[in-house]
Amino acid sequence: MLVVSTASILIRVGQAQGAASITIAAFRLGIAAIILTPFALRASPRIVARDLWLALASGGLLAIHFWSWITSLAHTSVASSTALVTTNPLWVGLASLLLFRERMAPALLSGIALCLGGTVLIFLSDRSAVSHVPGGDPLLGNALALIGAVAASGYLLIGRALRSRLSLLTYVWLAYSAAAVVLWVGVGFSGAPVRGLSVIAYLCMLGLALGPQLLGHTAFNWSLRHLSATFVAVSILGEPIGSALLAWLLFAERLAPAHLLGFGLTLAGIALSARAQVQTPAAPDATARPR
Repeated sequence: MLVVSTASILIRVGQAQGAASITIAAFRLGIAAIILTPFALRASPRIVARDLWLALASGGLLAIHFWSWITSLAHTSVASSTALVTTNPLWVGLASLLLFRERMAPALLSGIALCLGGTVLIFLSDRSAVSHVPGGDPLLGNALALIGAVAASGYLLIGRALRSRLSLLTYVWLAYSAAAVVLWVGVGFSGAPVRGLSVIAYLCMLGLALGPQLLGHTAFNWSLRHLSATFVAVSILGEPIGSALLAWLLFAERLAPAHLLGFGLTLAGIALSARAQVQTPAAPDATARPR
């Protein structure tokens, strides 16, 4: 979570250097996929057709998530964007209940409620700051962040199903590669510039691939083999806190008292959810040896 919280900052800097949002997303996933390729091929993964298609669908959702969320940061503030894009627990919790019949303990439901309450406070307290994003469209930015949240929820749910059958390396390589292909096709159709950007822009995109993607998202996918998708989604709600604090330090994006209250509620919700996760009997696939 500490690593993932730096993503919005690197994205903002890259956008300020003239890099298009879809270009940033494509470089982020493309570099990550290239780094993983030799290791994945050396492992000679065996995968059935059904799981392959599911992994590719997961990658498609990941591409939608990054395109919509990164674009939202060009229109709304860091705090609002990350607060909305991390509403995953609501969608993941509902889908887990309906699709996987995954029962949630009262403490986990209470933790989700606290986290979402904190997220709403962060968003509402930030509403006066969104108008100060140069050339931004707050309504569009908030809508794109919500689209990113729904897409990320589908990505987490598919990963939850596949991680019981596929190794971590195989799954993330397939998902990241599929997402990279979709995004690079989008770059081609949009005509977004790829060459001629500043060194800082390229360094930001490299940092996104090495840090938030390879370390952060891969850690989430590893966790899906041992924890419920709902709890992983709840833990991601820590991102708005780290991102908003960094934006306050680096971009002077103000933090109102309600921000701090929202941070406190979110952290309390994560702590309560973590306790509920520890007290809940492990799922059958969670007892398997890590791969």
